Amino acid sequence: MATYQTYQQIGMAEDVSDVIANISPTSTPMQSMFKTDKCHARTFEYQEDAIRASAVNAAVEGADASYITISPTTMRSNTTQIFSEAFQVSNTSETVRTYGRAKETAYQLAKTLKALKLDYERALCGVSQAMVAGSASAARKMASMDQQISTSLDAGSNSTDALTEAKLLTLSQTCFTNGSECSVLSIKPADSTIVAGFATATGRNREIDNKTLINTIDVLITPFFETKVVLNRQQANLSTIAYLMDPSMFRNVVLRPYTRTAMAVTGDSQKHLVTAELSNKHLSFADSGMITGLS
Repeated sequence: MATYQTYQQIGMAEDVSDVIANISPTSTPMQSMFKTDKCHARTFEYQEDAIRASAVNAAVEGADASYITISPTTMRSNTTQIFSEAFQVSNTSETVRTYGRAKETAYQLAKTLKALKLDYERALCGVSQAMVAGSASAARKMASMDQQISTSLDAGSNSTDALTEAKLLTLSQTCFTNGSECSVLSIKPADSTIVAGFATATGRNREIDNKTLINTIDVLITPFFETKVVLNRQQANLSTIAYLMDPSMFRNVVLRPYTRTAMAVTGDSQKHLVTAELSNKHLSFADSGMITGLS
């Protein structure tokens, strides 16, 4: 007699995991480091100022006053950028029983919000983007971080060169002289292996604890700053720049926060539009610095 096997069996219960695996990176370290300011117009302005350089100051007793020429403040501006994404879910999809999520709309909304945060992170540090005022037919674009930092150092004489400790020290000294307090070195993932290699320079040793080889540098302590090393995946999209920065001098600027709008019903489905109108500002362009021309 032939054995009845599951290959002939009808009506077996399905076995589907109630967990949806998703390894897509969602970290946004740059915007997470910044405080948030509110703005009330699509183009916002702010001022920066500086104290004159120190001078030899010795006055003659009883001399008349000598008046300085006062320098005006510098007006800076940026514009807001609209980040948006729409999705549509059929009413049947919203009703049927699913694995890994309770409701399809809620699941898709969560994914969309994460994607828009990544888009904003890329606009901050993953592109070199000048401010675009926009028009009735052209989208506004905010100026990215590299457009708001006046202190820069080219990586080398070639069109692209690797990050070096010497260049980092030179930039650190310049930033310190300018008055910056740079606490973060933000780099693309590929540059992390170069920074880790700083530990193998002459006279330096790596730590080996039994079977563990420690091959990373989390904090760089130089004569100028104690700097945390931060990896940013979005900087791989603009691979030529590393940022030596003071996060307290940057702001996320919000005109309209992330908002979901239910669109008009035109059939047997639900339509949703998620938008946010955001920008950023660097409180002083002379603060912080960047190494450009990296390979």
